[in-house]
Amino acid sequence: MTVPIPPLTIGCQVQLRKAHPCGSAVWVVTRLGADIGLRCVGCGRQVLLSRNVLAKRLKRVLSVEKTIQKDSE
Repeated sequence: MTVPIPPLTIGCQVQLRKAHPCGSAVWVVTRLGADIGLRCVGCGRQVLLSRNVLAKRLKRVLSVEKTIQKDSE
């Protein structure tokens, strides 16, 4: 059984349960797909996590980046 993750967009800031070795627990979403790309706010390290692994490690979503949708005319 998989744990659902909240809807994320590129640019969202998320907090994971364990801190990164640099001391920061805050990450920015850089890629969405089968794997989710994250960049550490503290040191800039980039990692790819599967959706299942991220769902288990996610503590909370700190900020959600609003996407601007253009009206098609």
